[in-house]
Amino acid sequence: MRDVLAVGARWRAEGVGFGRATLVRSVGSAPFQVGSTLLVADDGRLAGSVSAGCVEGAAAEAVHAARQGRYRELVHFGVSDERAAAVGLTCGGEIDVLVEPDVPAEEISTVANDRALAVATPLPVGREAPEVGRVLLDENGIRSGSLGDAAADADLADLARDVLRAGVSRTIRVGTRDVYVDVVAAARLVIVGAGEIAVYLVRLAHAIGFHTVVVDARTAFLTRERFPDADELLVGWADELADRAGIDEGAHVVALTHDPKFDDPAISTALRRGARYVGALGSRRTHAKRCERLREAGTSEADLARIHAPVGLDLGGHTPADIALGILAEIVSERHAGHRGA
Repeated sequence: MRDVLAVGARWRAEGVGFGRATLVRSVGSAPFQVGSTLLVADDGRLAGSVSAGCVEGAAAEAVHAARQGRYRELVHFGVSDERAAAVGLTCGGEIDVLVEPDVPAEEISTVANDRALAVATPLPVGREAPEVGRVLLDENGIRSGSLGDAAADADLADLARDVLRAGVSRTIRVGTRDVYVDVVAAARLVIVGAGEIAVYLVRLAHAIGFHTVVVDARTAFLTRERFPDADELLVGWADELADRAGIDEGAHVVALTHDPKFDDPAISTALRRGARYVGALGSRRTHAKRCERLREAGTSEADLARIHAPVGLDLGGHTPADIALGILAEIVSERHAGHRGA
């Protein structure tokens, strides 16, 4: 979503009008996840997608019609629908797509943020006017906007915290209304150690929209030449730079130095701050020794059980690129656990 909004920001700067289609609900084997977005420009350009290509044409037509008629609506595609069959949704899934004639300026402006933000949008019943009470939220609650009811706003703030913590957009029920909560900011990946695995991990994570931060006290490794795609390079110790690195409940932290003096403080800090994913490089024997050190330092058994080690899915390869791919695959799998098909 963040990358697609960045395209929208460029179109807006060019003076090009555009609308939006967003996947807000999926059931069964629908190919894409909730939050997938298609921008449709007046000059015919497209950015993003709401499916694997099977309903893009119909969704684009719906956006053009909404722009002309100045309305927003929820469009359903299912395998048994004639409309879905006509456009090729033969995967067996069902999807609901929110069609809007415009993208509000405040949503475009959220692209500049690197911390977790969400935009809550009440879903229309039938065709509705494009003006709607959107709500901008962060981990502390509502930053701006309202659903028009204090009780509903309080419920939304509580529910949206869970969505932000998960980092996955989804539709939730607030009172008597379905509300789509879109997590706009990029998921954060903090990599401790600037070795060769980190080089590939940054490259891969950047390609799928992660905000990447590499932390290492060894300046010879931590160079922009090695990490041209990294969003941030921080020289120092991860535990001392935790605030700057963004190690919090929404962060994914991977320790790759294979050196206890660097990895142990980073892992301990990530666990203490409740990072949603904590992984560490090393064999099972190495990890057993690591757990003994952390245990002696006061880390609980519950926290030790949260560490993914040896880090990454075993894909069978052993090159730095193979290992990086396995790490990212595990992070993505963990990030979407419990929300597949939601």
